[in-house]
Amino acid sequence: MTDPIVAVAQASTGSERAVLESFLDFQRVSVVRKVLGVPDGDARRRLVPSETTLAGLLAHLALVEDNWFQRVLTGSAPPGIGADGGWAVSEEDTVRGLVAAYEAECARSRATAARYALDDTGTHPSLGPVSLRWIYVHMIEETGRHAGHADILRELTDGATGALG
Repeated sequence: MTDPIVAVAQASTGSERAVLESFLDFQRVSVVRKVLGVPDGDARRRLVPSETTLAGLLAHLALVEDNWFQRVLTGSAPPGIGADGGWAVSEEDTVRGLVAAYEAECARSRATAARYALDDTGTHPSLGPVSLRWIYVHMIEETGRHAGHADILRELTDGATGALG
């Protein structure tokens, strides 16, 4: 994959789809870079009152990718993330394994989205029809929001700051 900063810059005069895809990939890579280098135990450690952890962010975002691109867009299974929202991780979960699972799910999302036009729709159980364009915008927002959470959690973990770790 092209460096996400370069891709965003290249898309500045590109098609709508190129802009959406590059901004989503930028946010995806931002999350991963925030977690890389954190010891497994620290990534699972709760630093805020909620269930949010660095490891949990990766697990949650992998499920969110699956939910929107596989379940909602393609209708491959009933939509739904589950009661815990995907935040739960086990003592056996590693940063390396969670990153690999998240990156694999992102690749699967890219491959799925490539088969659809921006105006093609899937069905969300509460919202009804949603276009791929809407899913992209939602995923940019969702992933970007969680990248911000990762910024804060990483700073609380070891003091590392910066948008891309």
